[in-house]
Amino acid sequence: MIKDITIGQYFPGETVIHKLDPRVKILVSFAFIISLFFINKFYPYILILAYILTVTKLSRVPIKYVLKGLKPLTFIILITFFINLFMTKGVVLFEIGPLVITEEGLYQSVFMALRLIFLIMGTSLLTLTTSPISLTDGIEKILSPLKAIGLPAHELAMMMTIALRFIPTLLEETDKIMKAQMARGADFESGNIMSRAKNLVPLLVPLFINAFRRADELAMAMEARCYRGGEHRTRLNEIKMERKDYIAIIIMTIFFGVLILTRYI
Repeated sequence: MIKDITIGQYFPGETVIHKLDPRVKILVSFAFIISLFFINKFYPYILILAYILTVTKLSRVPIKYVLKGLKPLTFIILITFFINLFMTKGVVLFEIGPLVITEEGLYQSVFMALRLIFLIMGTSLLTLTTSPISLTDGIEKILSPLKAIGLPAHELAMMMTIALRFIPTLLEETDKIMKAQMARGADFESGNIMSRAKNLVPLLVPLFINAFRRADELAMAMEARCYRGGEHRTRLNEIKMERKDYIAIIIMTIFFGVLILTRYI
């Protein structure tokens, strides 16, 4: 289960999606999230699915790899589905004891589950096709106008990128600790949800120790390389907008504009 989490992981490649300016991909991801919450009908989801499949195809990221990221969040998706299914009032379709399923509830539950699935798949493509360094530079460039009011753009961008970068590392550490404790007789799979949660408590101490150790090693490595933050910092490769980036912005603006308009048509 832990190995199925793809948040923060980078899938290397030399495709047109990988080579897009990170600022463009960040802004497109935000537009994607906003447009998802504007949709209030089912048929625009066809366009969303076409968008995800097209980007996945162009980036050459295996679709199985993208779908694998849904597995750890299956529980949340099911909870969202059943809450909307049983808590939405309307025309009763049938009853299962105290639970009542309505026509509106069935519609709403499927609608919200699909929204959550597409949200996870679409946003995961950002980290899968953008390296941590490019992501840091892109976030910093986007936040740079806020430096005028004293916002530390580079530091914020660095913290966000390091957090994303260390998600796979911490998950790998968790998997190693679980296997080590299972070899010593620990049981993480049997019992109900509460007992499984209690069995995970012993993982926290070694996991926190490893996290602090890695943070200390990272700080020492940055100091050894004379890292002093974003002030007067130079870069080996400066990001700059190219023709393909402007074309992508125009296409995505039209696409997301159409999605938003479906709410009012």
